[in-house]
Amino acid sequence: MLLDQAFSIKDLGTLKFFLGLEVARSSHGIHLCQRKYVLDILSDSGMLGSRPTSTPMDYSTRLNALMGTPLSNTSASSYCRLIGRLIYLTNTRPDITHVVQQLSQYMANPTTAYSQAAFHVFRYLKGTPGSGIFLAAQGSPQLKAFSDSDWAGCRDTRRSITDFSIYLGNSLISWRSKKQSTVSQSSSEVEYRALASTMCELHWLTYLLHDFHVSFIQPVTLYCDNQSAIQIASNPVFHERTKHIEIDCHIVRDKVNSGILKLLPVSSSMQLADIFTKPLSPALFQGLCSKLGMMNIHS
Repeated sequence: MLLDQAFSIKDLGTLKFFLGLEVARSSHGIHLCQRKYVLDILSDSGMLGSRPTSTPMDYSTRLNALMGTPLSNTSASSYCRLIGRLIYLTNTRPDITHVVQQLSQYMANPTTAYSQAAFHVFRYLKGTPGSGIFLAAQGSPQLKAFSDSDWAGCRDTRRSITDFSIYLGNSLISWRSKKQSTVSQSSSEVEYRALASTMCELHWLTYLLHDFHVSFIQPVTLYCDNQSAIQIASNPVFHERTKHIEIDCHIVRDKVNSGILKLLPVSSSMQLADIFTKPLSPALFQGLCSKLGMMNIHS
């Protein structure tokens, strides 16, 4: 009503479909998916009749720039369009975030190996076209995050992969899988840069929740499976080997000291952000998928 007083708008009723996003509401919460969008991708790529797979990426394969033979200009353009559509699909499909991040690195010079990996993603989507994020109506209003990284995960540049997943209660609201901009010399440095990146996202989300007048439990909890990174955050002395990450140290430590952030250890087996870091076996992948809060209401 307030918007209607300032702008000329038309009430189209309850939101059900918008820009490829399908919204289903119930007393239990809101389900977001892109089922029609997935089926359109499969139809356009000729994969509707393909055999489904249990994971979006073969966990025994690590992509690099030397794999396969270069695609023709027509095939390369088609590959870029398909990856662009997959990038948009990650808005409701965190389960394919890592593989899409990997495939998008090779859009300038795609090869047959990357094309085959992309079709592997389509085969996975064939089995789960209606999967999407479920935002529960009930739950504790607390922000919690899981931060992880894959040290020197890129075979071409030896840069590491930073990833995080952030939950409001039990609902996943933000996630990322991104290659770091610099080469890190130790696993502690990689994990600490991942903590700093997660902290910046948490900081923005806290401001957003305040603007929406949504109350949440403080402090924000951040889980990390690297004890060295946690020790650096709690140690007020900068040692010689950590001076090059001093800015990141200050970002995380200031939030810890001010009581905004609570940094806790978590075992690698309970690290929920691991699904955004590297390809996983079917058993591990399915187990982490269920913990992302994903649901298929069409199954």
